[in-house]
Formats: sequence, C-alpha cells, structure tokens
Amino acid sequence: MLPVTDHLLHFLGLERTAFRTCAVSALLFSLLFAFFSLLLRLLRTCWAFYSTCRRLRCFPQPPGKNWLIGHLGTYFPNEKGLRDEKKVLDRMNDVVLVWAGPVLPLLVLVHPDYIKPVLSASAAIAPKDEFFYSFLKPWLGDGLLLSKGDKWGRHRRLLTPAFHFDILKPYMKVFNQCTNIMHAKWRRHLGESSVASFDMFEHVSLMTLDSLQKCVFSYNSNCQEKMSDYISAIIELSALVVRRQYRLHHYLNFIYNLSTDGRRFRRACDIVHRFTTEVIQERRKALCQQGTEMWLKAKQGKTLDFIDVLLLARDEDGKELSDEDIRAEADTFMFEGHDTTSSGLSWVLFNLAKYPEYQEKCREEIQEVMKGRELEELEWDDLTQLPFTTMCIKESLRQFPPVTLISRRCTEDIKLPDGRIVPKGRMPG
Repeated sequence: MLPVTDHLLHFLGLERTAFRTCAVSALLFSLLFAFFSLLLRLLRTCWAFYSTCRRLRCFPQPPGKNWLIGHLGTYFPNEKGLRDEKKVLDRMNDVVLVWAGPVLPLLVLVHPDYIKPVLSASAAIAPKDEFFYSFLKPWLGDGLLLSKGDKWGRHRRLLTPAFHFDILKPYMKVFNQCTNIMHAKWRRHLGESSVASFDMFEHVSLMTLDSLQKCVFSYNSNCQEKMSDYISAIIELSALVVRRQYRLHHYLNFIYNLSTDGRRFRRACDIVHRFTTEVIQERRKALCQQGTEMWLKAKQGKTLDFIDVLLLARDEDGKELSDEDIRAEADTFMFEGHDTTSSGLSWVLFNLAKYPEYQEKCREEIQEVMKGRELEELEWDDLTQLPFTTMCIKESLRQFPPVTLISRRCTEDIKLPDGRIVPKGRMPG
C-alpha cells in the first residue's frame, strides 16, 4: 500500500476499507507505471534525436531562418527561391542538410553518386516517406504513387497494358488536337496584345490537362478555352499541396483541417472524386449491361481510354480492380501526368528560347520530317525521326527535372561514397 492512499481516500470522502485501499493502490501503481513508461519513451526519443543530430554534423547546411522553422521560408517555390536554392546547390553540390522545423532534419542528396545507394536499396530499407506523401493521400488515395508492397506490385502489373504502344499510338491525334488549340490561343494572344510574352506554364498546364482528360476519361471539357470545375480543382489541389509543405503548423492534420486551406482542399477533393466516380460508375454499368464482348465491339473504331483499360484489367487470380482503386489510379494519373509533363515542356521551351540556334535546328528537323504533307501534324512513327529534338528534350530534362525531389525514409544506415553515413530517417533525393 502506498502512503498516499489514506490521504487520497480522505480527500475523496471515502471510508477506508481493505477493498478500497487495494483498488486505489492498484490504480496509483498503474498511473505511476504509465507515467514512468511515458517518461522513459520520451527520454529514448530525445536521446535518439540527439544521437541523430550528432551524426548529421558532418553534413553542410545553409543558413536558416531561425531555430523554430529551420529552413522553411528560406526557399519559396518561385523564381527568387529557385535562384537562391541554386546558389546553395552550386556551393554544396553533393549533399545538403536542411531542417523543416526544429525537429525534422532532411538530407537532400544532390549528386548522382550519392543518390544511387538510396535508390538501389530495397524497398524495405528505403521505403517511400509516408509523412510528406500523406499530404496527397486524401486526394490520390492508395494509388501507384502512394501504395507500397504487394498492392503496389499488383497495381503496377495491372496498369502496364495501359502504356502499351498499341494503346498510346491513337493518342497522337488527341495530342495534336490539344496542341493546335494551344497554338491558336497563342496566335490570338499575340494578335490582341502589344506585349509578346505570357505565362507559358499556365498555357502548357491547361494543354496537358485537356489531353489527359481526353485520354483518361474520353471527356472533352474544352478547358483550354473555358475553365471547368474539375480542372480548376486539380490546379488548386496541386498548389495547396505545395503550399502546405512550407507552413510548419499545417503539418498537423487537425490544424490543417480547421484552416482555410484545409477547407479549400476538401472541397476540391470532393469535386475531383465526384467527377471520377461518376465516370467510373457509368462506364462499369455499361460494361455489366452489355458484357465484355459487346462492350468492346461498341468501342471499335474508338480509342480505349485509361478507365477502359483499368475496368478490363484482371490479375492472375481473375480479380478486378474496385471502383475505389480505379479512382485512385485515375486521380494519380491526372496529377502526375499533367504536373510533370507541363513542367518538363515549359523548361524545354525556355531552353530552346534561350538558345535560338538549337531552336532553329529543331525546327528544320521537324520541317524535314513533315515535308510534303497536307496536314502538318506529327505521327507516332515520326518520333523516331527526330534525334536532335530528342537530345534537346533529354538535356532539358537532365538540367531541369520535372520531379525535383523524391522522398525516402531509410530504415537502416546507408553508407555514401565518401564514407559518411546517412542515419536512418527522412531523406529527399
């Protein structure tokens, strides 16, 4: 019996009995045990954090804002932020230590030789970092970008047919059509404006979203001329996810959900999910009513879109993807497809404008391939006849990769080429 038991019974106004004494003593022992367990866990966490900090001292880090926010707010996703970040990476071109807040260190691996050990490690040693990718989870669900393990492997196998050449070749007509719309907008803009410049990324983003919506859903929203709610929601979600990464207090879900950005994020998610779900359910209903053979016969002469391929997909056990799985993959494809493609194309156009002599060589190469044609549109087989243009695209992608960071959380220490050890934890590369 603890000495404080009598005082506690007296304070509660309870008569002292053997049962009450034992019960209160047991309760106090449980509370003390829980308290010391929690204290021990806290001490272990603090010690592990201290040990990690000691091991990270060998890595250089740029000046930060202050101890509370670390390097958040130092490099914003704009032109000035990119220039400042490039200055740092030119000076620290192998690996850089940055802090997202006071307790979240991130090792940014820059040089390919440093990235290789992480990417060549197994998924068990260097899995996807669930923390930052979790910002996308309410929007993209458990699709190919965010899933892992057996589910990732199964979905990867089922999605492979969607990228077969026979599926992709007919999409060239869609790409040409959407690009022609963008070109017409540019001509109209230049004819109406005395200033021969505009935001290239905005126009290219709408073009890629227009292309994807036609290839994924066989749906024409005419979004390049008139913005739709669905396209507006995707653009807003992309911007909100990026902005959340730069606001430390928004890392906590319960705070973010109560914020203005959190409410806008949920509304945009609802719009995107509603559109995708309606298309999937309508298409599945038609498939069930007509049967696979009749349904495919009705598709003859038409292009199979991404939803069609996923609805027909079966694994080795004959199981199909659920509506939720298809929605997650379609939403993932719309996000990853438009964001990376529009960024990559914008940088290609930027570099060609920067080096007009290479731009002219690309133009001559394309004009040579198209010589004698009535319709000035590239075909699938033409893509292999453009070696110089292909080299320019690849060089632009090398210098300005559309995906600037991929995040991994190492479960084991990884040795770098110079002998330094990367301790287990989060590590964008």
